[in-house]
Amino acid sequence: MVMNSLPPFPGNPHGAPWVPPSVTEHLLYEAGARGDAEAQLRVLAGEELYIVAPRAEVDAAPDMVRWRSYRDEAGRSCLPVLTRGMLPPWHPDWVFHGVSLKWIAETDWSDPHQLLSVNAGTPAQILFPATPPHRAMWLRYHAENDRPRSDRLIALRHGALRGPLAYGLACGAHLAIGNGVPWNEVGTAYREYSCEREQLRDSWGITGPSGWRRQLDFLLEAQNSPAEPDFVLRVREQLRGGLGEPPSADLWRETAAGHAQDIGVGHGTVKDIEELVRRIVRYEARFRADGLLPPDGRVTTTVAYDYGRAVNLARWGLSARFCVPHEAEQAIVYAGALSRSAYHSWEEFSAGYALGRVLRFDGEDYGDYYLDNVTAHRLLTESEGSPWRNLAWR
Repeated sequence: MVMNSLPPFPGNPHGAPWVPPSVTEHLLYEAGARGDAEAQLRVLAGEELYIVAPRAEVDAAPDMVRWRSYRDEAGRSCLPVLTRGMLPPWHPDWVFHGVSLKWIAETDWSDPHQLLSVNAGTPAQILFPATPPHRAMWLRYHAENDRPRSDRLIALRHGALRGPLAYGLACGAHLAIGNGVPWNEVGTAYREYSCEREQLRDSWGITGPSGWRRQLDFLLEAQNSPAEPDFVLRVREQLRGGLGEPPSADLWRETAAGHAQDIGVGHGTVKDIEELVRRIVRYEARFRADGLLPPDGRVTTTVAYDYGRAVNLARWGLSARFCVPHEAEQAIVYAGALSRSAYHSWEEFSAGYALGRVLRFDGEDYGDYYLDNVTAHRLLTESEGSPWRNLAWR
């Protein structure tokens, strides 16, 4: 494989000073400038690293990683990996395996003189010797520094930061945080290619472009989630409009049940509607206690859950090569516009997203599905670099 057959890496046009694309590359560059290889390895131990591969090869053998070496200018044999911020632009025929420093350390290095090359051909290039003692050290660093990525808000400096595309991506930021990926990237990878396709197949039934488009349209039309939550929320808003104040929980429950009977649903469904109102009342009380809603706040619609996932499904489809960048970007911008029309603030959007998600998956366990929402909400509302603090809702 000829490495320069790939699209070019993000560079520094007109001789401008190189700016690290993310915190990861910044930390690596600073550690390299002071000659601190151990600090570099600690950074790498907490990150996913990427190995380039021809798409046709991965499609033929998704579980096989063929790691090809190259020779640097000094003639040394090197095995290359990239950090996320240094991935080249999206290309239909080139994809990436995601690996860890642990995986690299446990790989069979048949040549004791071979080097591990990180971000080859970029200002952030690093070369590490890969002798058995060195690889044993990598395993130790991985054990000490590997951590969940769901508690970080990650951004790329060359990603979308302003305008409609950034706005739409910010509407998908809950899942970006949960998956440990940059919130503002529409490009080469979301997760690694083979994992992406497997996840879309198993969780969404998507095996090609037409299936991806169909599921994306369901989300953009807010038809993926159950209809009952928005039905009872509309009843509450209608009562509030007529009364001039929020209805009591009992009045809301009885009215929702009555409307359900009026449209001819069965007795069991009516009971489900009554219990759904009770569940929403309990979740909203917890939301207020945890800061997802203000003291007098309420959720008016849960469409944010479909719109937020539409943003991510667009990114997943691009990562899986089921669409091209223009298609993904168009869907993301549209999801952002739909979100803006449905809510009045980022905080309202977040609460609507959270309620849609927990009603579908949490079962009032207040487990990971719930806690992930709280973590993302706090990061997005409080972090200095959050898009929600830098992009006006209206």
